Amino acid sequence: MSRLTRRQQEIYQFLCDNAESFEHPPTMDELCRALGLSSRGSLHKHISALVEAGLVEPFDGQKRIGIRLVPQAEQSAEENQLPFIGKIAAGQPIEAIEDVQPMLVPDQLKTANPCYVLQVKGESMIEAGIYDGDWVVIEQRNRANNGDIVVALIDHNEATLKFFQQSGEQIMLIPANSAMQAMTYPADRVEIQGVLVGQMRSYTH
Repeated sequence: MSRLTRRQQEIYQFLCDNAESFEHPPTMDELCRALGLSSRGSLHKHISALVEAGLVEPFDGQKRIGIRLVPQAEQSAEENQLPFIGKIAAGQPIEAIEDVQPMLVPDQLKTANPCYVLQVKGESMIEAGIYDGDWVVIEQRNRANNGDIVVALIDHNEATLKFFQQSGEQIMLIPANSAMQAMTYPADRVEIQGVLVGQMRSYTH
C-alpha cells in the first residue's frame, strides 16, 4: 500500500466512519462540502492517492460519480479500528468520560494487546510532546513500570494521564510540565487502566 499523507488518512477515516450514513456513495462535491474543502482539485488528488493505495474504487472524476471504498478496505478499516472512549486530563484530574465510538488507528501505533483511544485535555504533559487535543493510544493494563506514561483512575472516578512512579505503598503521578506539581496518593486510591503506546495529532485546527 502507498504511504498516505495525514490529510489523505483523514479523508479515508471520514469515508470509513460515514460509509453507512450516506444514502449513496458521496460525490466529489458532497465530500468537499462535508470536509469543508474549497478546492475540488485538491480533493481529487487525495482521492486519486486513495485509489492508488487500493482503498477506493477507481472513478472517472465526474461530479455525479460517487466515491466508494473497496470491499477489502471496508473490512480492513473495521479491523484497524479501536474504541475511542472520551477525554483524559493532562492536568488536574477530571471525571472519567466514556463516549465509545470506533476510530481508525494505524497498526504502528498500537500493540497486539487490547488498546483504546483517548483525547488529551490540558497541558501538563507538554514537555513530553503530548499536547491538548492530541489522541493517545493506550494499551489496556492494570500494572505499569516506573517511568511509564499511564492512564490512572483516582478514587474510581477521576482519570488523568501522567508519568507513573511507585515507591512502596505510595504512587506518584508526575506531570511533564515544570510549572506543575506531582500528585502523590496511597496505592489503594489509584487504579492503572493502561499505558501509553501511541499518539496522533491533527494540524487542521
